[in-house]
Amino acid sequence: MKRRFCFIAFISIIGLFITGCEYKSEKAKEYINVYSWGEFISNGSEGSIDVNKEFTKETGIKVNYKTFQNNEELFAKLSGGGFDYDVIIPSDYMVSKLIENDMLEKLNFSNIPNFNLINNNFKGLNFDPNNEYSVPYMWGMVGIFYNKEEVVEKEEEISWDILWNKKYKNKILMFDNARDSFAISLLRLGYPINTQDSEKWKEAANELLRQKPLVQAYVMDQIFNKMGNHEAVLAPYYAGDAAAIMKSNENIGFVIPKEGSTMFVDSLCIPKNSSHKRQAEQYINFMCRTDIALANVKHIGYSTPHKEAYEKLDEEVKNNEIFYPSKEVLDKSQIFTNLSPEINSLMDKLWIEVKAGGISENPWMILFILGGFILLYFIIILLKKCRFIK
Repeated sequence: MKRRFCFIAFISIIGLFITGCEYKSEKAKEYINVYSWGEFISNGSEGSIDVNKEFTKETGIKVNYKTFQNNEELFAKLSGGGFDYDVIIPSDYMVSKLIENDMLEKLNFSNIPNFNLINNNFKGLNFDPNNEYSVPYMWGMVGIFYNKEEVVEKEEEISWDILWNKKYKNKILMFDNARDSFAISLLRLGYPINTQDSEKWKEAANELLRQKPLVQAYVMDQIFNKMGNHEAVLAPYYAGDAAAIMKSNENIGFVIPKEGSTMFVDSLCIPKNSSHKRQAEQYINFMCRTDIALANVKHIGYSTPHKEAYEKLDEEVKNNEIFYPSKEVLDKSQIFTNLSPEINSLMDKLWIEVKAGGISENPWMILFILGGFILLYFIIILLKKCRFIK
């Protein structure tokens, strides 16, 4: 009898072990695919928390983390299909574009109770006015980085005009993306950055064309090396990168021009085709937990919309107007929203013309290029007849 009991107990233990293994195996199969900007989540470097690993440790849900270069790349991937993303982090105007194209899931906020920790100033924003599709993650302003040794203007005098100043020719960098570059030109002209007036966009494009001969290069992350190595003295870029840029060169300053600027908000969202909505909402709630939000903002250097994470920052950071500007500056800032298809197409066309130096607007340039091709064609024919080439 005792032997039989032991046998039954042994079989039961084996059964529980197998069941436990199956459970662990099944749990290990849970995963989410997160698609974000590069270096936009604390990854364990320099003693920081590895947020994605911590999420897996606490939940058993593996995080497959991929990165994109810009909002347009994100949209192209989602539009093309074949990619199963569960959490994405688009910027303001891209959130509204995804909503308009029915490409985002509505969030079940009963699964995201930590949403209550987001500052009310970042709720009901123009790209998601009813707080249905997005949870604000990071925000910041665009301003001008300048070399204090070479820029003679006082900081309080600096406006967007300085990027058109001929005395800084070949020392000016400019955004290598249409939306940010056009926003600067529109702000300088006193126009709204989301205007639907095509004539205002054309006027802004003409100003960018006028600026082009002064621009050393159109860049994104290359700004870090170029400003750090004294290759350029003026560059518009995101305030969140100020710490890294200023660390590379102690003579670099940052200013938000007096006309006002753009304010961006990057948010956590779930795409329409997500296969793991429950786990995705669990991840978003985890990202809104105070210790995790604090780890992320310390690692990234951008500004946080999280109330408790902000309160736990060093006083030096909280009082730094680069990261947390005054109400006066914020009141003059504008947030991107999605443009109409017609204006989007016009912007893309005008941007190509700006980068090409206005070729399509210059008939003599077109004739010159066509003439060059025709001349090259006849030279090739002549060389073939002379049997210099086959």
